[in-house]
Amino acid sequence: MRTMNFNRKGVRKLLGRYFNLLADKEDERAVVEQVKGGIAFRGTNLWILIFAILIASLGLNVNSTAVIIGAMLISPLMGPIIGMGFSVGVSDMEMLKQSLKNYGVATLISVVTATFYFWVSPLSDAQSELLARTSPTLYDVLIAFCGGAAGVLALSTKSKGQVIPGVAIATALMPPLCTAGYGLATAQWTYFFGAFYLFFINTVFIATATFLGVKLLRFRPVQRADSEAAARGRKVIMTVVLVTLIPAVVLTVRIVQRNVFENEMSRFVKSELYQGGTQILDHSMVNDTLLVVAVGAEITDERVATARERMPFYGLGGYGLNVIQANGNNLAMMSTLDNAQQANAVLNTQLAEIQRQLAGYTRYDTLSARVAEEVRPLFPEVKSLAVGFVGGKPVAVVGEQGKLSAGERERLVKWLRARVQDEKLEAVFN
Repeated sequence: MRTMNFNRKGVRKLLGRYFNLLADKEDERAVVEQVKGGIAFRGTNLWILIFAILIASLGLNVNSTAVIIGAMLISPLMGPIIGMGFSVGVSDMEMLKQSLKNYGVATLISVVTATFYFWVSPLSDAQSELLARTSPTLYDVLIAFCGGAAGVLALSTKSKGQVIPGVAIATALMPPLCTAGYGLATAQWTYFFGAFYLFFINTVFIATATFLGVKLLRFRPVQRADSEAAARGRKVIMTVVLVTLIPAVVLTVRIVQRNVFENEMSRFVKSELYQGGTQILDHSMVNDTLLVVAVGAEITDERVATARERMPFYGLGGYGLNVIQANGNNLAMMSTLDNAQQANAVLNTQLAEIQRQLAGYTRYDTLSARVAEEVRPLFPEVKSLAVGFVGGKPVAVVGEQGKLSAGERERLVKWLRARVQDEKLEAVFN
């Protein structure tokens, strides 16, 4: 028993030495002054915010990640958000009012600036960087919370390092506001509400992490609140956190379910339908039917039937399976498809044919010179040899120095077919 108690004390002491936050804590008055200094939005801070919004909007407009990161580095938006969490943690109602007011001003100016930019910008297409800011998930919640926790620890300790700029980049406060402005300028309300919700998530969970950090670091409250008021404050915080969290959780569950379903579809196609000599060009779910387009060696009806029976093992029970064998002009199976599916299958077939021909051109272009070198010792009468893809077929053009006999020509053709691994190759003798 004594040994166990000793071990527990030793572990506690070791953990305390490495994970003690209070040992490196900054002077509380200095931290409070620093937080208050980041809250205000007037003069220089306001102009920096406007320019940062314009830079971020430009980066989103031209799809430049580097420009967006630069805008996040110079953005002063973190100040009021940290101020909100910090003021609740130390019960400073005056600081909370200032933080809320300046947060509102900064948000309004940011959205107005971004809206004006996208309204006058000649580039109106939504790029991938814009689209990435319109679907908040639980992962954004975790990023915001961890970023806020890192921010308050850096702010409250002596060894600050480069944490605050890193938090500004990780939590990405600027791009969602710019995307919200894009949604307003182009009247695309899904973009506006999705992006603004992402910004709100970042705000709530950075502030929440700051509040918890202040409590963990044992900052002295500015004014003592009675227990009833403190309990009400905690209830308000928990309500806001939960209301913000629920939609993000729902969206995340849907995204995860969709990814799992798509992975199972891919696993099913690879495991049950893939075979040597067959290439699966495309697979997609259309009207509760898994549509598979394949080229090359034919997938037999028996194999398709077996694969159909095994679909429940991949979570695809209740779905149909339709395999289109896109070999040449064989489109017989399309009779069971509707017009949209037929158009899609035709396009896939044409693409398969183009890819096959392109592969042939590329392959024979590099193969021709090597075959010409190899044929001379075997058939001295061959003066020149070129192998290519003509009219969708492999063709060898043979230039003879002395006329080859019928037997030699036949032997040469067999050798060429074996060498290029294509029994359909035809030879033209000149």
